[in-house]
Amino acid sequence: MRNFQRRHQVRTVFISDLHLGTRDCRADLLLDFLHSVQMETLVLVGDIVDMWSLRRQLHWPQTHNDVLRSILARAHAGTRVIYVPGNHDQKMRDFHGHRFGQLELHREYVHETARGLRLLVTHGDGFDGAVKYPGWLTALGSGMYDVMLATNRHFNSVRRLFGYPYWSLAAHLKQRVGNALEYVQRFESAAAHAAQRRGFDGIVCGHIHRPDMRSLHGVLYCNDGDWVENCTALVEDRHGELELWDWAALSAEKSTAPRKLPQAA
Repeated sequence: MRNFQRRHQVRTVFISDLHLGTRDCRADLLLDFLHSVQMETLVLVGDIVDMWSLRRQLHWPQTHNDVLRSILARAHAGTRVIYVPGNHDQKMRDFHGHRFGQLELHREYVHETARGLRLLVTHGDGFDGAVKYPGWLTALGSGMYDVMLATNRHFNSVRRLFGYPYWSLAAHLKQRVGNALEYVQRFESAAAHAAQRRGFDGIVCGHIHRPDMRSLHGVLYCNDGDWVENCTALVEDRHGELELWDWAALSAEKSTAPRKLPQAA
């Protein structure tokens, strides 16, 4: 068991798109992250349990149960846990405004950093209308994504045999395929415009499984990524500085300090 005093001490952690209940959730890395980082507030930015996948096929290994137990144990121990459901766990939106001890459920949430920045926190599926493609193309993309994730599982099984670290095929293709890039750019623009229009200093979201943090349309756009392809978290330190942590890279490097993703100018 890890020494509590050796954990990374931070003010706030934002994570989303865990997709517990799917074969592609990196619960092993997520548990390592939760055991290694001590936070005052944990913000769950949607798609925590993938109820869509569970309706199709029951997949719930012990590690997924351990993730939920770890989160609930933090809430019981005094960590404030904010849960903003996404589209894959949208049934939880029915409990908007409810509070269970230190666990709070909100459709969206406003977070103020230690430096006074007001950030709108929302999963991001509400911006799908602004980036919508024809139905047949959306269905095709969804099917291809499922195939990519299945291929990625087998590919990384082979990589592990040879001692290579985890690598995401889906994340690699998203940065290079024209339609995927266009979708991402439209989504990011829609999210930033929403924050600007409503008078916030920035926005924190997930949904598209593409971690990023940069100034866009006069506000700070933050996407905390996911725990399927990238294994990333948005972290606010005690001084109010925001950073993206790549936990997959940290695990591969056996380092003692978080590796931060390169930030755009």
